[in-house]
Amino acid sequence: MSTLTMNKAATRLLIDNKAFLALALLVIVSAALSDNFLTVDNILNVLRQSSINAIIAMGVTFVILTAGIDLSVGAVLALTGAFAGAMTASGLTPWVGVPGTIAAGACLGAISGAFVAFGRIQAFIVTLVAMTILRGAALVFTDGRPISIGTTPAADLFWQLGGGYWLGVPIPIYLMFFVFVLCWGVLHHTRFGRHVYAVGGGEKVARLSGINVARIKISVYAISGACAALASVVLTARLGSAQPTAGTGYELDAIAAVVIGGTSLMGGRGRIFGTLVGALVIGVLNNALNIMGVSSYFQMIAKGAVILLAVLLDSRSNSS
Repeated sequence: MSTLTMNKAATRLLIDNKAFLALALLVIVSAALSDNFLTVDNILNVLRQSSINAIIAMGVTFVILTAGIDLSVGAVLALTGAFAGAMTASGLTPWVGVPGTIAAGACLGAISGAFVAFGRIQAFIVTLVAMTILRGAALVFTDGRPISIGTTPAADLFWQLGGGYWLGVPIPIYLMFFVFVLCWGVLHHTRFGRHVYAVGGGEKVARLSGINVARIKISVYAISGACAALASVVLTARLGSAQPTAGTGYELDAIAAVVIGGTSLMGGRGRIFGTLVGALVIGVLNNALNIMGVSSYFQMIAKGAVILLAVLLDSRSNSS
């Protein structure tokens, strides 16, 4: 094997595993800079803080794999969180309210997907408009004020989804890994998952192969909306109230996690495991900077630099 071939193989290996390498490097550096980083309590805290972004990002991964984009997930989270808060405050059991909230998120996502599929409008424009409309709808629904979930038995049960523990581990962590296993199984072990990759790899070829491209597009946006709604349940339960401004900027963190995880913005290439690792990269970075007392302003700069590096590596990977 020639030196050039070996160098290309090594470069490809590094690019394909950039998210895991970045996570390992962040953990090593953070542990060296702070004795508190590798404590059990802090690790659980990192995982719990990362869970909401990870759940959203795994839904967004489906959309980006089809060469789309979803800017509305933060607004979907705000509106569906308001639904969940209102239903819980009314005394409705979470066994009904939570599935209803997730179904509402899926419907909102499917509407965006329908405009993308049948309206022939760019996903960026559709979801940008959806973000604006749904953000306004959340403010109208809540009258611009938080909705407390109350102190009823239904509220106590609902709170467990965001603030509860099982076997010493926060419930949101279990939900995060449940969504990961579900999404991994769908993407890698179902015909639907293969069709998602096919549509992202080449929409015209996929259509000629007999794939219902419109159905796939509507489905992936519905999945993205459902994941955002589940994240809204976790956030609303943890806070004990639905905030009308919740989810602001969450779409950027989710997209960042997907890109850092190695999913190509051009579609057709990526792994759900990479998205999970990408969300953990952002979570560890935020946690480490907080422990070191770094200003939130510099945290935004650091996060932006990491995202830019991931996009540059993705561009290099596509051109190689």
